[in-house]
Amino acid sequence: MAASDSSKPFIPLSGSASDGYSRDGRATATCFCGAVQLEVPTTKPGLVETFVCNCFDCRKITASMFASNFVVDDRYITYIRGRENLTAFAQSKTIATGNTMTNYFCKTCGTLMNRVSSGYPGKSVLRIGTVDDFNLHETALKPRVEQYAKTRVEWLTGGRGLEQHEGAFF
Repeated sequence: MAASDSSKPFIPLSGSASDGYSRDGRATATCFCGAVQLEVPTTKPGLVETFVCNCFDCRKITASMFASNFVVDDRYITYIRGRENLTAFAQSKTIATGNTMTNYFCKTCGTLMNRVSSGYPGKSVLRIGTVDDFNLHETALKPRVEQYAKTRVEWLTGGRGLEQHEGAFF
């Protein structure tokens, strides 16, 4: 649930960190335990795209039925803390495009902080849920596109007002 005034940051207690912020087109994204924190753009040109993905990899890697994502230009990411606390896992076997997808997780709590595709150098895919200002989930980071709609679970309807794609969009 977002705060009633979506023009102001809404940073509820969620996880172990309490130092998140949102200002001037930038916000923090923090893992659940607080060991890893990034500052990311919430406006263009650093913010590239927002989307929901229903592919099988996103289901498995999030332990959920879909993933809500945003793509940023890596030049606009700042590691505030914990970069050394990230561990990487890469594979291409199940990626529909055949690209290698490298996933960066917090070593302490396991939160997936970002994904990098060999097909999109210089871009990172982050999970919207890692952003500390929950109002941004409903505003600047609200998904614009839904990809792999053809593999969405039947009991879940598509995102309201999202541009639909049967396969990969990004």
